[in-house]
Amino acid sequence: MSDEQNQQQFAIQKIFIKDISFESPNAPAIFTEGEWKPEVNVQIHTDAKSVSEELHEVTLTVTVTAKQLEKTAFLVEVKQSGIFQMKGFEQEQMAGMLGAYCPETLFPYAREAISDMVTKGGFPQMLLSPVNFNALFMQHQQQQAEQAAPETAH
Repeated sequence: MSDEQNQQQFAIQKIFIKDISFESPNAPAIFTEGEWKPEVNVQIHTDAKSVSEELHEVTLTVTVTAKQLEKTAFLVEVKQSGIFQMKGFEQEQMAGMLGAYCPETLFPYAREAISDMVTKGGFPQMLLSPVNFNALFMQHQQQQAEQAAPETAH
């Protein structure tokens, strides 16, 4: 193979919000129920699909649920997507790019959208902590390997 064929290329084509929602089912009563000390649950999910041979859409879904005294204060969900151009990556490298690197690129955008919506919903600013997408990806890969192992043992 020539050097040109081996060369890896990566480019962000577009970053966009695919879906967004905010609910505050117990407003306005929730604003009057004592000191704001919510119990917060954050769920993160990634999904990747090919658009063409070199273009891939990655969607990072972040769902945040905040409860105050067992009542839902708010629920916010953002599906932050990106179209990424990738060329010259081995299959294993491509899995890491789609499962860790691209979601890591999208996270600050999703984090900003969530913070903005929570503030506009009348709640104190919410800044999500950074996420180690490499660790999440490795954990996911390990779980898949463990699930596949019993099937191949027969």
